[in-house]
Amino acid sequence: MNSRQQTTKETTIGQFESPEQFLAGLDAQTTASLISAAADVALILDEHGVIQDVAFSNNELRYGHHDWLGKPWLQTVTIESQPKVEEMLSEVVSSGSSAKWRHINHPSADSADLALLYTIVPLSRDAGPHRSVAFGRDLRSQVALQQRLVSAQLSMERDYWRLRHVETRYRLLFQVAAEAVLILDATSEKLEEANPAAYKLLGEKARLTTWTLNQSLDSLSAPAVLQMFAALRLRGRADPITVCFADSADVYTLSGSLFRQENSTHFLIRVTPLKPTESSSESSMAQLMLRVVDNAPDAFAVTDLDGRVLTVNRAFLELTQLASEALVRGEPLQKWLGRSGVDMNVLISNLRQRGTVRLFATTLQGEYGSTTDVEISAVSVTTGDQPCLGFTIRDIGRRLSNEPLTSKDLPRSAGQMTELVGRVPLRDIVRETTDLIEELCIEAALELTGDNRAAAAEMLGLSRQSLYVKLRRFGVGDAVVEN
Repeated sequence: MNSRQQTTKETTIGQFESPEQFLAGLDAQTTASLISAAADVALILDEHGVIQDVAFSNNELRYGHHDWLGKPWLQTVTIESQPKVEEMLSEVVSSGSSAKWRHINHPSADSADLALLYTIVPLSRDAGPHRSVAFGRDLRSQVALQQRLVSAQLSMERDYWRLRHVETRYRLLFQVAAEAVLILDATSEKLEEANPAAYKLLGEKARLTTWTLNQSLDSLSAPAVLQMFAALRLRGRADPITVCFADSADVYTLSGSLFRQENSTHFLIRVTPLKPTESSSESSMAQLMLRVVDNAPDAFAVTDLDGRVLTVNRAFLELTQLASEALVRGEPLQKWLGRSGVDMNVLISNLRQRGTVRLFATTLQGEYGSTTDVEISAVSVTTGDQPCLGFTIRDIGRRLSNEPLTSKDLPRSAGQMTELVGRVPLRDIVRETTDLIEELCIEAALELTGDNRAAAAEMLGLSRQSLYVKLRRFGVGDAVVEN
């Protein structure tokens, strides 16, 4: 290949090699069909950027944008897109070649902006006055995908921080607990984690990687612990046992439970003195733990095995719209939890069978009629002097929606409306909310009656004259007064 052939090949990259041979005889109708098929929106522009003709690939794109003919292209786009249009038109005039693809938005009166990806291709000057064609590709699906991606990222970020807060609360409770707490691998029985109280009881030898619990027990307690571990593996629970450690004459109560994390199982072991003598520091630590639970942002309730409330924290009282814990104590939890008694029965049944329940979706009924979507995680504690059930209740009503809000969506909660207080006068908040509700009701009535104004007025309980006044006020439909 000589240098001339190579130069010709390089200059035709992205174009047909022999357009004169195959496309020279195209008539105007065929050319128009090719242009309209090549883009979702095609605009014929004169030398001043005025739209002379337009073609849409479907009626959905045409709706709301059919009046572009005779207008400058600049007037049909949003303010932030106008500099892009000016650059593209200047580029075509100065270079005589097609412009780079640019993202352009067209405003819409009743929906989101129409996003299109444009390029401009100049037409031959031999055919008459200078003309050019703007090819537009529909970007709405990509914009919707980007919005969903942003929503997903925000949701993931919020879940990340929620998990961080949960981990912080867990670490705090784990570290300040006065009882010795150990987490063992259910297969090897090796220690995975322990709190400071456990290391204080067992000594520094427990930090060795080869240490097992049986190494610190006396000869009489070791077989009982092995039997308890076997029962935990088989049934997931076991009765507490009394043990003695080799280096101490004190007697301890050892209780355990089985839990699963990812693909492995673990033992949660609690070691409590049979006759505990709490020091003042241990008592203060217990009080600190109680304060953390009482001030936690998620609602927390403790019931007996039949579901009657023993105690609750402040967040539970806020969700149920109650003033004090005395109004809750002794009442069945199903009075506020679930749409019927079925939800509570399902929870208690699962707790009796499995010991734990996670992410159970239901509702919480307030004392004054409010309903909140909640998510429940629960645990059954059958050891100790008073067996009980614990319920963690999280408000999920404000979680991020996958659907983008439109300009006419009503606020989802009173909290969102109260955020305007201090920034907007009360009369403006009330007026705008009232106007929006009136407009939505009128539009719904017109839609239900097939745009029959007389029937819509009767449905709304208005006179026809009052309806036409409101139609003109809100700009709904063709509000012409009929005589």
